[in-house]
Amino acid sequence: MKLTRRVKEILSWYESDNPGTKANLARILMEGKLGGTGRLVILPVDQGFEHGPARSFAPNPAAYDPRYHFELAIEAGLSAYAAPLGMIEAGAATYAGAIPTILKVNSSNSLSTTKDQAVTGTVSDALRLGCSAIGFTIYPGSEYQFEMMEELRELAEEAKAAGLAVVVWSYPRGPNLDKTAETALDICAYAAHMAALLGAHIIKVKPPTEAISLDAAKKTYEKSPVPDISQLSGRIKHITQACFGGRRIVVFSGGEAGTAESIVEMAKGIHAGGGNGSIIGRNTFQRPKEEALKLLSDIVAVYKSSN
Repeated sequence: MKLTRRVKEILSWYESDNPGTKANLARILMEGKLGGTGRLVILPVDQGFEHGPARSFAPNPAAYDPRYHFELAIEAGLSAYAAPLGMIEAGAATYAGAIPTILKVNSSNSLSTTKDQAVTGTVSDALRLGCSAIGFTIYPGSEYQFEMMEELRELAEEAKAAGLAVVVWSYPRGPNLDKTAETALDICAYAAHMAALLGAHIIKVKPPTEAISLDAAKKTYEKSPVPDISQLSGRIKHITQACFGGRRIVVFSGGEAGTAESIVEMAKGIHAGGGNGSIIGRNTFQRPKEEALKLLSDIVAVYKSSN
């Protein structure tokens, strides 16, 4: 595998990491139809934990089978597949080496009343299953945010020592954040920056709206306005800026259920703003396979195009 100039540049941003971690980052960056471009499309399938099996898979019953998601990611030529322990275990041998995998090592569920997640996987599990990275969610704003950050610190240290990359889902939520605040531009930028400060190699956040939520931040944004804030591309550029001036990989979730056209348009805004790509789950695997493959192909084509 000969690394492209772009991938070598991205790897150079991670100055403290050992060759094993850089090799696993390179595996993800060089995989699939976007390999070598510095852009990524990742399939995450942790929704069974988060929302329950029927809400996640009933729209497309084939998706109850964990092997379906391996095959979807491979056939679509994606960069990686992310899932909790049991999902990856169910296809680990059959699809070993076929696509980089990311073990989601903490999870929540819709039966819980707290803004917290349980640790459900380990670095040893990730190594045993041949994963390239671990994935971990933090909830900035939650009553449990500091415990989650401390858990991440311990797991990230262990993962990096073992040569794995670290992917952080940074989702603001908590008693002081309403639905508007959870995707407000200032809050999303803050959450992305926290993930970078916590040592993430790849950061996942939601696409931001143009709302500014924190009273303390409003004066700053008035004095130093975000250019093109009314355009998704302008807001994405601000999020990448918050990720160490663009020196950390940042990908964006697929958002709420939408039409294929709206999802492709979102990818165009992410690409134009300098985001590294999409991590998109329910908006793909809940569709019939041929529709999902067509949508993923269209998204990949966006990220392959010149800005």
